[in-house]
Amino acid sequence: MLQANKKHIKFLFIFIFPAFIIYTVFMLLPILNSMRYSLYTGDGLILNEFVGFDNYIKLFTEERYYSKFWNAFGNNINFFVMVTLIQNVFGFFMAVLITRSFRGSSFIRKLSFLPTTLSVLVVGFIFKLILNPYYGVFDKMLAALGLEEFIIAWLGDPKTALAVVSIAVSWQFFGESVLFYSSGIDGISDSILEAARIDGANIWHEIRHIILPSVLPIVGIVTILIFIGDFTQFDIIYAMTGTRGDPGYSTDVFGSLFYRTAFASYERGGWGTGMGATVGTMVFIIVSIGVGGFLIFFNKKKEELLK
Repeated sequence: MLQANKKHIKFLFIFIFPAFIIYTVFMLLPILNSMRYSLYTGDGLILNEFVGFDNYIKLFTEERYYSKFWNAFGNNINFFVMVTLIQNVFGFFMAVLITRSFRGSSFIRKLSFLPTTLSVLVVGFIFKLILNPYYGVFDKMLAALGLEEFIIAWLGDPKTALAVVSIAVSWQFFGESVLFYSSGIDGISDSILEAARIDGANIWHEIRHIILPSVLPIVGIVTILIFIGDFTQFDIIYAMTGTRGDPGYSTDVFGSLFYRTAFASYERGGWGTGMGATVGTMVFIIVSIGVGGFLIFFNKKKEELLK
């Protein structure tokens, strides 16, 4: 028995160690290095003056810093809520649909994952072209249907720009949600569903009392993945609204804020590499707290269901 356990541990070590090295070199060390940089200041990318926690004090006490930081935080919350609702709600019901036996369900399942294989930058540029106010397909379609009153500058209006970006992100990663939920639904025993149908349960009863409780852990996984992705999102903002989060910083999220403050010149809104590293460290802390909170919440929900 002891020998078997040693072989099992050795087997796990062989497979985990390379991944651990890669994770350490490309994830853990850069994060720790960024935390170290946040304690320094200097010109350009050269950080040669140790200032301790002065960058953090400036970030939360000086208006030019905290106004942009809290604006990005609020935008990120709204961004996360919109993407979560779209991907979780529509992804769940699409999964329920395609797990039913009907002609073409397998094809729809594969088709739903296709956008996920595209680059985020490509998706952003495609949506930007579709919504272009001069030659965009979407506005021309509205005009052809006689709905000219609904034509607006979708990415030029602060009221709609963030929602449009959220739809673009949700469309691209919609297939991931469908994949997770359909896998969870496929794991439900057919005998349970058959017994419920014999007892007179309709589709809504199945969803409410069988399917949804069964896939609740998957809801947690999808939500956490969306949270991490949205609070570190940069590519789609860069592709659709630029590093300033136009219009008027209405789409500025932590990813674009970090990039702009760390690498842009002072004339273009940069704060210096030290302050950029400070923003990056705060984002890491917020994401860590958020993930921990979601894990606790969904674990409690899971325990309640098992009682």
